[in-house]
Amino acid sequence: MQWQLRRYAVHDFDAFAREWAEHVLPLRRAHGFEVLGPWRDAEGRFVWMLGHVDFASADHAYYASDERRAIAPDPARHVAAAEHLAMDDV
Repeated sequence: MQWQLRRYAVHDFDAFAREWAEHVLPLRRAHGFEVLGPWRDAEGRFVWMLGHVDFASADHAYYASDERRAIAPDPARHVAAAEHLAMDDV
């Protein structure tokens, strides 16, 4: 399994968390991702983890999907900065 830990500094935490839960989370799961989180870290950032056996291909398919392109407004508009840490199972 390949994983990513994602941390986002967001302009409006509550709005982003709501839109993420309504749109991003179910669509990621529909694309076969395992999703852990979300959490709010000590600095107030939105944190979550997602995993897939073929992360790069599944991530590409997620972003290329009609469903992802149809999410409007895009929750990413709330993101001021993003960190992604890639990890593999050992």
